[in-house]
Amino acid sequence: MKITDVRTILLTGPCTNDPYLSEARKLRSAAFLEIITDGEHTGLGETYAGYFCPESVPSIVEFFKPILIGQNVDDIPELWRRMYHCGNFWCRVGLGAIVLNGIEAALWDLKGKLLDQPVHALLGGVKFDRLPCYATGGPSNYPKEKLGQKIDHYFSLGFRGIKVGAGSFTAGKGWYMPMDPAEAADFESDKAAFMRQHAGPDAWLMMDGHMGNNPKATWTLEVAKAVTKALEPFNLVFYEEPLHYTNPWGYAELCKSTTVPIAGGECLTASYEWRVFVEQDCFDIGQPDASFTGGLSEFMAVAKMLEARGRKIATHAWGAGGSLMQNVHCGFAAANTRILEIAPDYAGLHSEVIDGGLVIKDGHVLPPDRPGLGIVLTDETKRRYPFKPGSGEFNSVPGKILTE
Repeated sequence: MKITDVRTILLTGPCTNDPYLSEARKLRSAAFLEIITDGEHTGLGETYAGYFCPESVPSIVEFFKPILIGQNVDDIPELWRRMYHCGNFWCRVGLGAIVLNGIEAALWDLKGKLLDQPVHALLGGVKFDRLPCYATGGPSNYPKEKLGQKIDHYFSLGFRGIKVGAGSFTAGKGWYMPMDPAEAADFESDKAAFMRQHAGPDAWLMMDGHMGNNPKATWTLEVAKAVTKALEPFNLVFYEEPLHYTNPWGYAELCKSTTVPIAGGECLTASYEWRVFVEQDCFDIGQPDASFTGGLSEFMAVAKMLEARGRKIATHAWGAGGSLMQNVHCGFAAANTRILEIAPDYAGLHSEVIDGGLVIKDGHVLPPDRPGLGIVLTDETKRRYPFKPGSGEFNSVPGKILTE
């Protein structure tokens, strides 16, 4: 078997079937990578770059493609090393590494199909019979009555855990993100108290600071400390991304200042960048993303770094169906996985790609058993979701406001 081509497929479809997430985000874009061979099998992977800047992906794939033409998948780490080294001046971290992640995932998918094994078996084998998962709920839909309905909706789908964002989103009124320490602490603790009372003492509750983003600023360490201190009574599984990633020192200080487990890392790329944060104990729970971190092997390297520091991981997975399954396989192969992120009530760019290969029972994910990553991308799916330029998500700022 020899590789004959590497192709990029950009798609745009409904972000979700979830009526609560849909209030804030109607569409999602995605970038899939196909490895074509001279045999019967192809490899399929996804890069999370396709959710943010899909138009940038094809040219980067074309840059790396000649390295793979004529090669086989006997030694994927060596192929990754060649690509990474070729981009040594510009992709040690950042977009190049993120796109490389999708290519490498497609190589693992191809190898799994050739060997008739799921990818987690190739990454070291399953470490769990099942793993807890949570519904990633996006914004906190307000008023509180609607937030309660949102919790009920996810739990009716079989989830026992939920994560919602800081601040609130009210249909017709937009976003509210408190930036004053006292105001933010009062708002978030009031929300957590409501969620705990509504969901019950055994529910797995998580909250997401999204770096404290609003169109003008991000949270300071003072705000993050005030918020996490106020949330200590509510037994959160973790509080995600309270600070910007330009402040590892603030993360390290924050972890020492609160009993709430601090999670983060979805925006970090390559084990080199992760090491800066891991060695300062910036996270109690790291959140590598197996469609963003730089590769499935890089994900596993990050997980081991965190394990050596006594830290857990919680997969980040807000790409489409390929991204989700890449993270599920890596989560099962890593010995220190705490919980898996799952997009709830998902639409076609998840359901048609996963095609029944993700099994959730009693709030837990079971190990995938299909060869490769267990994902497909049919011609019908490609036709159904034609790419819409400009459909990538971004942080709104004056002059560039996200409307879909």
